[in-house]
Amino acid sequence: MPTDRSVVLSGFAGTGKSTLGPRVAAHLGLPFVDTDQELARRTGLTIPDLWRSRGEAVFRILEEDLVRELFADRVRRVVSFGGGTATVRAVRHLALDQGAFLVTLTARAETVLARVGSQEERPVLRGPDPLAHITSLLAQRAASYAECHLSVATDELSVEDAAARIARESARSRIAVPLGDRSYAVHVVDDDPATVARVLTDLRPSSVLVVTDESVLAARGAALAASLPRDLPVTQVTVRPGEEHKTLTSVQAIWDAALTARVDRDSVVLAFGGGVVGDLAGFAASTLLRGIRVVQVPTTVLAMVDASVGGKTGFDVAQGKNLIGSFHQPAAVVVDFAHLSTLPIRDFRAGLAEVAKVALTCDEDLWASLEQGADRLREGDLRTLAPLAMQAIVLKTRLVRDDEKERGARALLNLGHTVGHALEAWGGFARYRHGEAVAMGLVTELRVAEHLGVASAGLADRARALLSRLGLPTDPPDEAMRAAWPFVTLDKKRAGAAVLLPLVSRVGTATVKPVSLGELGAILCIDTPR
Repeated sequence: MPTDRSVVLSGFAGTGKSTLGPRVAAHLGLPFVDTDQELARRTGLTIPDLWRSRGEAVFRILEEDLVRELFADRVRRVVSFGGGTATVRAVRHLALDQGAFLVTLTARAETVLARVGSQEERPVLRGPDPLAHITSLLAQRAASYAECHLSVATDELSVEDAAARIARESARSRIAVPLGDRSYAVHVVDDDPATVARVLTDLRPSSVLVVTDESVLAARGAALAASLPRDLPVTQVTVRPGEEHKTLTSVQAIWDAALTARVDRDSVVLAFGGGVVGDLAGFAASTLLRGIRVVQVPTTVLAMVDASVGGKTGFDVAQGKNLIGSFHQPAAVVVDFAHLSTLPIRDFRAGLAEVAKVALTCDEDLWASLEQGADRLREGDLRTLAPLAMQAIVLKTRLVRDDEKERGARALLNLGHTVGHALEAWGGFARYRHGEAVAMGLVTELRVAEHLGVASAGLADRARALLSRLGLPTDPPDEAMRAAWPFVTLDKKRAGAAVLLPLVSRVGTATVKPVSLGELGAILCIDTPR
């Protein structure tokens, strides 16, 4: 059962890491390393003696150094972490950033106590009431252990069944979004509706509320039906398609359907559609009963690479786009590229603007890949898109991980959106697709960065050339920009008389800086009061 990445087993002492590790390695045909055993071999000390003689702080440093070494050589292997290794943020994020499949093994406190043996062998567990101590430590570490691709309870599973499951799941394409107890996985598949059914079943919901729109239902209704577990109560609400219908009226329709179906706090909302459906369903879920779970199943390029990941939800009002909303992380995301087979080519191309945005702000290599594959992407080639979409999702998850509520680096992902959202609002949310407006916003805001001396001359032209090859508009008409200007002044990223604008210095490198509305208007040739 091949896998193209290393597998890391993490979890509390006594959950079965050292026992399962060799069995998982045998299934995958990979070498096995137990970090505790390797540290003991290198230092010539048992783990209790190493702990006693050098202290926990030094022990954790030795662990981190070992983990960095194991990932530095690029050899695929199965690694068993010590019980506290993954509690060090830098270590678990290193494992994720290096592409390892991170598995957390869990067990009840009573099971752990029965398995750990002598407290002398487990120095972290010493104390007058070991069960209470274990329970306390499990609670303290829960958020750290949640940051993984897969969690496996080992209380009831046999060693062979648990090892087989881990080996099987490690072969699936999955991206972890590590946000403590709000962590989740992005499952990436191709024509596999059973993944949605499996995700829903694992969440054990009392009922499912499906939110979709008329266009998606017509094109992907059969796939939706195949995605739903047969043994769960399901209610469906279908909203009108298009950004012009991303309104409170649509949210109200979802609320009404949910409350009529008597959802409870164990229910799950399933958002099956593009960015509009995802935003509406996510916002409704964030407010229903003060918050219930949502699973995002994006069906457009834009929703796959951007809107479904990160927890931004909301709807539009007359004053502008997404001015009412909330942060509500999904319980899971399922990206199935088969949904793109029925996507109109205009919408396919529009989603590519979000990939270009991520590349401009974060990754020069992704930009180069876009330039290399632009002609195939323009024609909707899924084989070319898939690895680029995956990389865009990975880059976004890292920004979300470090800045969930957009107080810092995550704001880089707003590149092109200040102007883009204004153009959308000016057009009544019907003239331009979101990605088309963002594409024009990218070129315009790069021109601003050049004018301010942040970007070198020619960057906007380079972006214009790529976006044009992708089949996207690049320059808003002057009259459109002037008419859209009032919406810029209402942008949700406004801070007093300035707007927080991502400024790209070169492809892959950007910062966020305040630009006064007066200066921005002057650069865009807008007459504004000084």
